Amino acid sequence: MIRVSEAVKRELVRYAAELQAKLGRKVSLDMAISFLLREVRVRRPNLLFEACVEGDGEEALRVLYSERAGDEERARRRYGF
Repeated sequence: MIRVSEAVKRELVRYAAELQAKLGRKVSLDMAISFLLREVRVRRPNLLFEACVEGDGEEALRVLYSERAGDEERARRRYGF
């Protein structure tokens, strides 16, 4: 048995519901955890390559800050930070 806080359980249930809608079939919390673990292990080497390609450094930095701000806004909306 694994114990988690109510907040973590709510997030896990939400994720399982999203996964269920995406897959079109019932999804257990065990399956949801399994999908999360696989998602974390996926490596995307092309992202590193794209980040290292020569180009306008100032533009890349502007895009990076813009994307980071968007990530923080999504986290605030999703997790209430």
